[in-house]
Amino acid sequence: MKHLHLLLLFFLSYSPSAVGCMYAQAVGTQTIAHRGDWMPEGSAQNSRASLQRALDLGIFGSEIDIWLTRDGHIMVNHDRTFQGITPEDTTFAACKKIRLKNGERMPQLKDLLKILKKSKSPTRLVVEVKSHSLPQRSRDCAAAAVAVIRKYGLEDRVLYISFSIEACETIHQLAPKADVAYLSGNRTPKELHDMGLTGIDYHINVFRQHPEWVAEAHALGMNVNVWTVDEAEDIQAMQQLGVDYITTNKPKLCEELINP
Repeated sequence: MKHLHLLLLFFLSYSPSAVGCMYAQAVGTQTIAHRGDWMPEGSAQNSRASLQRALDLGIFGSEIDIWLTRDGHIMVNHDRTFQGITPEDTTFAACKKIRLKNGERMPQLKDLLKILKKSKSPTRLVVEVKSHSLPQRSRDCAAAAVAVIRKYGLEDRVLYISFSIEACETIHQLAPKADVAYLSGNRTPKELHDMGLTGIDYHINVFRQHPEWVAEAHALGMNVNVWTVDEAEDIQAMQQLGVDYITTNKPKLCEELINP
């Protein structure tokens, strides 16, 4: 049995496609738009427009950030406090008054899920559950996200990520088949694999310090994402390292470089 296990690890290390179609390594490095494709005129981070632009590109994924309001609504926004409003400490009524730079109102998660559901694009939604002020609030946000994504029947088109290990654990418990990756960069692939997580999603500096973690993750059947990579030489270096996904503010540039 021990020899069989070692052979399996060897095979997965050198044949990434063996882990099945759920792992991007089987088809090479792919692009994830960071907060959507938000840099062009008329767009904005974490907006309906930025998601639609990413869907139109047909890239692997479009990342968003979510917070749970005091009255149980899931708002899409990156910063803990935005235009003087802290979503987790206030109500939906206060959040929906906020205007993004392109004039849109701050969206709820369900607003973006509706766009995703209508789209025929292969692009998936990468949902980052933000670290809330208390671990339990992060768990609550994660649980609420799983519930609404299930309600819309989009489980197979969504991946989850978080800096909160509690949020990651909650998602895995409630949706054992979901792709869940940890962001903080302070745990080895094996530690996360033993917890049931499916991926590591670390800053580029983490992989500069631990390039071996890419192969280690693949040997365990996990996927590997790197963020946030905008420079051409860094994009190419991460592709050569063998990461599955590159999260970037420049999705068009990334696509041009990894799929010339």
